Amino acid sequence: MMMLKMMIRIMMMMMIRLIMMMMMTMTMMMMMMMMMIKMMIMMVNVMFMMMVIRMMMLMMMMTRMMLVIRMTRTKKLMMPMMMKMMMLMMIPMMMIVYRMMITMIIIRMMIRMSMIMI
Repeated sequence: MMMLKMMIRIMMMMMIRLIMMMMMTMTMMMMMMMMMIKMMIMMVNVMFMMMVIRMMMLMMMMTRMMLVIRMTRTKKLMMPMMMKMMMLMMIPMMMIVYRMMITMIIIRMMIRMSMIMI
């Protein structure tokens, strides 16, 4: 009888330990996922900041160029130059925006996957 009780107690202890372990692993997984998501969001923020800075730089360049053009040439020549510059500006802008979109989609997918896992 005593033996049986002991056995049951040991089993119970083992079970509790197992459950605890499982819980720990689950929490760890959760934490990891959260960290990953946080990291991703931070990355996106950094990218966005970089994009803004780049944009600012480009704008500065543009203004400088325009000033130079204005000083040296007549207004007839200025318009096509401006157009060209604008076009050149737009291409990298579009690229950056596209990349941002892709990253956002990936992050959303990641979050969804993590939710499913949890």
